[in-house]
Amino acid sequence: MYKQLSWFSILWLFVTACSTSGGNQSYGPQSSVAVSSGTISSGTQSPEVADQAGQTLSHRACTGTAKPKFTHLPMNPQDFAFILPYGLMVDGHVTPVDHQYFSPMVFNSKPDTYPVYAMADGQLVDIQTRTHLGQGPNQAVTITDHRLIFSSSCRLFYYYDLITSMAPDVQAGYDASNHNFAVKAGQVIGYIGGQTLDFAVWDTDNVLSGFIVPEHYSSEGWKIYTADPLNYYSDDIKAQALAKYIRVADPRSGKIDYDVDGKLIGTWFMANADGSTTGYSGTGKSDYWTTHLVFAPYFLDPTGFVLSIGNWSGGASQFTSQNSTPDPATVTVDTGLVKYDLVKFHGAKADGSTWDNMTFSTPISLQKESTIQGCMLVQMTDTRKIKAEAVAGKACSLVSGFSSAAVNYIR
Repeated sequence: MYKQLSWFSILWLFVTACSTSGGNQSYGPQSSVAVSSGTISSGTQSPEVADQAGQTLSHRACTGTAKPKFTHLPMNPQDFAFILPYGLMVDGHVTPVDHQYFSPMVFNSKPDTYPVYAMADGQLVDIQTRTHLGQGPNQAVTITDHRLIFSSSCRLFYYYDLITSMAPDVQAGYDASNHNFAVKAGQVIGYIGGQTLDFAVWDTDNVLSGFIVPEHYSSEGWKIYTADPLNYYSDDIKAQALAKYIRVADPRSGKIDYDVDGKLIGTWFMANADGSTTGYSGTGKSDYWTTHLVFAPYFLDPTGFVLSIGNWSGGASQFTSQNSTPDPATVTVDTGLVKYDLVKFHGAKADGSTWDNMTFSTPISLQKESTIQGCMLVQMTDTRKIKAEAVAGKACSLVSGFSSAAVNYIR
């Protein structure tokens, strides 16, 4: 008998695979170059800047500026159980995840069980691959994941990841077209099974306002353009998608950008000795996330918040606060030293029972566990600077203040 694994286990497989992927380029951060503010502004972009971003994301294959509605979901509604929103933080995904998850109706299905479709007429402009062993009943199977980028124009894109095989005609057409293959809405482009389908929309006209310094994300240049898919769906597929959404709070599609200038809430990056930071690219290695620290709402229940710690003893980990105070959105320089007793958490269904992460249920709330795992000390030292220390194995009542292990973070 195999052990049935939740999608969290598959996601961890994805996290580790991302750091060692093959194909045209690595999926994870590309470099460890210090970045500074002032090059990219948040909000609406000029046409020239938006088009330049589109050219970069499409390897100079995109054309035009139109934003046609998407008329076909990535999967047939009967083939997936639910859609998880943007914003998950789990294991090495320390910062809020920049894609949604379509969870197969039978999670532990065989690879290639379910067809995946093009959402609109457009161009397939990139395919990257990596291989890994499967999980659950597929643990002896070598799986090739495919990451695909589609361009509707230089202003609008969507992408898929974890597709387990390509439709032969699409792969052949892509290979023969200098990596710029025309697809039609509703066309089968590949298959998936035994893992979630990753999906996101990018709109280069807009940079997310909750990233105070967008340049910090230069190693994953698409991230700052992440957009709410619902705004691009035709009315009929919007209704189909909403019927499978787990999250009930607005924005229904989730959120990844929580920075507020002068407040603790949001994403922080470890500071270098000279006061700069490598930003999201972190160490530039497979454990790039060890330099990340996040204080942000739980992605399914934003009434609770998560402390996501990249350099936690034993590996990146996520916690919530035992007493839920103070809210990171209220912590400023004037607050002084803050201590959070750290406890683990899980999703709970409306009846209070633990959600299995594999079947549709809504709403899902954050349920705290009882054992204190450690203490997070944090203090804002300036508008965009904090000092933080995660102390494993001790309640905050046993920790008087910072030690020499404290770390400076900036944004």
